[in-house]
Amino acid sequence: MSDTGSAPREAQPVTSRDNPLLQRIRKLSADPGAYRKLGQVWLEGDHLVSAALARGWMLDALVMSDQAWTARADWQSWSDQARRTVQVPAELFRQLGTLESPVSVGALVTLPPAAAIAPGVFTLVLDRLQDAGNVGSILRSAAAFGVHQVLALKGTAALWSPKVMRAGMGAHFGLHLVEGLATDAVAELGVPLLATSSHAGLVLGQSPLPHPCGWVLGHEGQGIAPALMARCTHTVSIPQPGGEESLNVAAAAAICLFASATGVIQPAR
Repeated sequence: MSDTGSAPREAQPVTSRDNPLLQRIRKLSADPGAYRKLGQVWLEGDHLVSAALARGWMLDALVMSDQAWTARADWQSWSDQARRTVQVPAELFRQLGTLESPVSVGALVTLPPAAAIAPGVFTLVLDRLQDAGNVGSILRSAAAFGVHQVLALKGTAALWSPKVMRAGMGAHFGLHLVEGLATDAVAELGVPLLATSSHAGLVLGQSPLPHPCGWVLGHEGQGIAPALMARCTHTVSIPQPGGEESLNVAAAAAICLFASATGVIQPAR
């Protein structure tokens, strides 16, 4: 996604709400699955824009409010990594996003072609997770703890939707993401699959488990589908001395991935 060319540091004024670029951005903001048809995502706010640039992504369009273009030289410099830079009136910019606290900068980026599953690597498998906040938080933990790829089975919240992007805080740009998969696709991984459980199986931190592996996280209410559970090598529980029945799936993911990343889980012999 990187581009070694340099764009001139200038901005094109846009004042019409009906401008095709702004119409495209509003569609991407309003429809969680629009990126699948349009092949682009809208990065709302400076944190997501800077995260993309830090990973070498080229911006298709950098969009800033008039005031930001004048006042923020640091944001203005991002135009060197944008194919097009646009400045719009502040009121028009506010109509582009969904955040309660208005922002003054955003960018369009093109998604890479559909990725193939990478075998033999540290992987996270998401089975029909519905909550966009959970999914984004899990992606953030995955990036923090060195997961190579995340596989999302059909029924999982759209990985590049605005809510998942916001919760992911830029993690998307450091992960190999594959979505819309059938259960049988996990056979391509070639690593042991570990299922989380609140009440059964090996105890995390007390039993040797394989690494690399594929951690499998299931639907918030229904858990892991039986067909996928049948493919798992181990069921792993997280000790909960406080006596709670279960953990939020995003919290469970962070604990399991931390264990793998730090060697709390020792390679099975």
